[in-house]
Amino acid sequence: MGSGGQSSMSGVFMLNYLANYKKDSLSWDNYVDLRYGFLKEDGNDMTKSSDRIEFNSKLGYNTGTGWNYAALVNFKSQFAAGYNYPRTPNDTYISKFLAPAYINVALGMDYKNEFLTLFISPATGKFTIVGDDALSAAGEFGVEPGKKFRAEFGGSVRFGAQKEIVKNVTASTKLDLFSNYFHNPANIDVDWTFMLNMKVNEWLSANFLTQMIYDDDINIEDKDGKSAPMIQFMEMFGVGLSIKF
Repeated sequence: MGSGGQSSMSGVFMLNYLANYKKDSLSWDNYVDLRYGFLKEDGNDMTKSSDRIEFNSKLGYNTGTGWNYAALVNFKSQFAAGYNYPRTPNDTYISKFLAPAYINVALGMDYKNEFLTLFISPATGKFTIVGDDALSAAGEFGVEPGKKFRAEFGGSVRFGAQKEIVKNVTASTKLDLFSNYFHNPANIDVDWTFMLNMKVNEWLSANFLTQMIYDDDINIEDKDGKSAPMIQFMEMFGVGLSIKF
C-alpha cells in the first residue's frame, strides 16, 4: 500500500487598525478590521476562508462616573462574491460586495477601561443594503423582493475585551448583539469573534481566529437544499508577517 497527499494552497490578509483621540471629557475611537483568506485544494475550486470589511467609529463624552454618553456608527460588508460549496457549473453567487452591507447607528452609554469596553444602546438603527439586482429581486438578507434597502429599529449591545494572558500571547474577543423591537425581538442577531495572537518575534506571529454569526433574516441552504436561518461558524489558524505602524 502507498500513501499520498493532496496539494493545497492557502493564504490570508488581515489588517486591524486603531485610531483613538482623547481631549478632556471627549473621546473618539475608530477601528478598522479587514480580512480576506482563501483555500485552493488540488482538483477543487478556490474557496473563501475569510472575508470581512468592518469600520467602527464611536464618539464619547465622559460623565465622570466611568460611563460615557456615546454615539456609534458601524459598517460591515465583504470584498468578494460568495458561493455555496461545493460549487456546481450552474452555481450563482449568494453574496458579494455591498450585498449585503450593514450600517448601524446607535445612541447609548459606554463603559471602558484598560482591558474592555461595553456599549449599551436602547436606540439603534440597523440598515441593510443589498446592492445587487439579482439578490435584491430574490429578497435576500431580509429585504422585500425588488428592494435594496431595509431599516430596522431596536436595541444593541457591543462588548469587547483584550488582554495578554501569558507573555507574547494576547486574547481578544468581540460580541455584537441586536434585537429588532418590532419584528421577532426574541430572535437576537449575534456576531461573535475570538482571536489569539501569538508573537514569535518582531516580524513573525501566529493567529487563531474563530467567528460565529447568526441572523434570523438570513437563510442558509443546507446539504439537502433546504433554506432556513442557521448559525454560521468559521475558524482559521495561520502564521505570517506582523507589521505595526
